[in-house]
Amino acid sequence: MKTVRIIAPGRVETVETGKPELKPGHVLLKIGYAGFCGSDLNTFRGMNPLVKFPIVPGHEIGAVIEAVADDVPDCLATGIAVTVNPYTSCGKCPACRNRRPNACEFNRTLGVQRDGAMSEYLLVPWEKVIAGEAVSVRDFALVEPLSVGFHAVDRAGVTDVDTVTVLGCGMIGVGAVVRAAIRGAKVIAVDVDDEKLALAVLLGARYTVNTRKEDLRKRIREITGGRGADVVIEAVGRPETYLAAVEEVAFTGRVVYIGYAKEKIPFDTQYFVKKELNISGSRNAMPQDFMAVMEYMKRGICPVDRLITAIYGPEEAQTALEKWAANPGDVFRILIRF
Repeated sequence: MKTVRIIAPGRVETVETGKPELKPGHVLLKIGYAGFCGSDLNTFRGMNPLVKFPIVPGHEIGAVIEAVADDVPDCLATGIAVTVNPYTSCGKCPACRNRRPNACEFNRTLGVQRDGAMSEYLLVPWEKVIAGEAVSVRDFALVEPLSVGFHAVDRAGVTDVDTVTVLGCGMIGVGAVVRAAIRGAKVIAVDVDDEKLALAVLLGARYTVNTRKEDLRKRIREITGGRGADVVIEAVGRPETYLAAVEEVAFTGRVVYIGYAKEKIPFDTQYFVKKELNISGSRNAMPQDFMAVMEYMKRGICPVDRLITAIYGPEEAQTALEKWAANPGDVFRILIRF
């Protein structure tokens, strides 16, 4: 079977590997589409410290069940379109014991700490398979990245009386925009790219701020009547957005960080105390977040074609990542079609 591997920084190869053999408790998937995400781009750039080369990337999956073991529940049958929960959980660490396996201390995500899904076939434990009606194989490849933004909104406890500022309108950020809007919140989308902001409006944002052209504090104060946002969700991972989150949130507001900052950040911690903030991290997603994204997809209102920047064949993976690395701001999602 064809398999895409990143073998060193800047080097991708497509090779023939053996098809996995079905074993008890597992499901064999025929991969239709696998997405490249930001962690894969960082791996390609040699900037992902969690990865050891060579690595098969890919944890954003749209597939069809090829075969099931005899001990797999009847709800999973051949021919069904599915996606996969790509995280592992040990069941013993504090996160798992607190019923938050998405934050397992020993998590090993497909395509990061272990080989991923960018092959023609993938063998996974049946418990990791997520099936749903009325979602296409292609669209299933978008469920996991959107679910990460959905999870952040859940972490913030967003309701219909909140004003929510989302810093960063990449794939994860627009997931947060969608779920906050679904919950009835007033959403302010913030980015440096007008096209991404236009998409955020299409997905439910009521206001936009382009920080290359506008003063963030001034605009948020104008929109909120001087109060600041009830919730700020950071989906960039830059020092300036980490700081802006606590500076622009309202007193007694909630801040949720999704983005990984690559460097140390000197916070003015007086904001934490004076504003009595609730500050949370948000990692990966829970199964219910996957299901919420699928319910949204079923409505037929998601502009999927706007979320997919390009689709390549597996032999074109090197080209795909080179183009993305050269113009990172121009890409939402790249899919590899098998």
